[in-house]
Amino acid sequence: MKRLRSMTGFAEACAEENGWVVRAGVRSVNHRYLDLQAHLPEGLEALESIAQRMVRGRVRRGHLDVFVRVESMAAEVVRVNRPAAESYLKTARELAKDFGLAAEPDVGAILRLPGVVDASGAATAGASEQIAGVFERALAEALDRLDRMRAEEGARLGRDLVSMTSRLLEDVGKIQGLGEKARAGFLGRLRERIRELAADIAIEPGRLAQEAALLATRSDTTEESTRLLSHLEQFARLLDAGGEAGKKLDFLCQEMQREVNTTLAKTPALGPDGIEITRFALAVKAEIEKLKEQVQNIE
Repeated sequence: MKRLRSMTGFAEACAEENGWVVRAGVRSVNHRYLDLQAHLPEGLEALESIAQRMVRGRVRRGHLDVFVRVESMAAEVVRVNRPAAESYLKTARELAKDFGLAAEPDVGAILRLPGVVDASGAATAGASEQIAGVFERALAEALDRLDRMRAEEGARLGRDLVSMTSRLLEDVGKIQGLGEKARAGFLGRLRERIRELAADIAIEPGRLAQEAALLATRSDTTEESTRLLSHLEQFARLLDAGGEAGKKLDFLCQEMQREVNTTLAKTPALGPDGIEITRFALAVKAEIEKLKEQVQNIE
């Protein structure tokens, strides 16, 4: 049986080769479709195509952010853009003079300004190719860890959903039983009311029976209860089968919400029995909303 997988998780991994250290992190949250955003160091935009290929081969749904950090163990990898640094320094000194400040500019702060230091070490095509290989290894390990985390979370969600489905089956079964009882009581009250209204009025028996049947149908919750039970049984089968069931489970939740809303619309005409049905139906409605909320996290 395939496992359910959550769309929520975080994992990271590190790979090292040829003097390069690459750290890859992946964060995933729920989304209707697969949406990937790669956050890459400047000069390494080519890694996005690798990230797209690898993620799409492993993940079907969810919003994923891929974070990449590249470091080099070689000392010469840090290069200072002297013209940019001199420009910042000159501007800082001019501002200090204009405002009457005696302090010298902070060189450390200048080195942190955009464009002053290039520590990516990826200026050459050869370096980019080396980094790409290390990145693939790091991202593959991060995706493995993410997959395990999503599977563990999916298993927990699955257990919760099975428990919720069992409770719903019990409550809908009670609604079905109460509906049968309420239908008999409703028909009895309807016959009595018709006798009272038609005591002094000549009404065609066939037409009277037709109108009575129509009223009874509009107040009968049997069909809704039957469909609710069917949807819940199908929901349970999808949970048992596992795999990419999120969209199907979400659709079934919508259908169940529709049936319980129709049930609630019919109960006012059922008298005292309808009050009891309403109580259970409201509990079912609340539980289905919780069910739907949990399903949003399943791939």
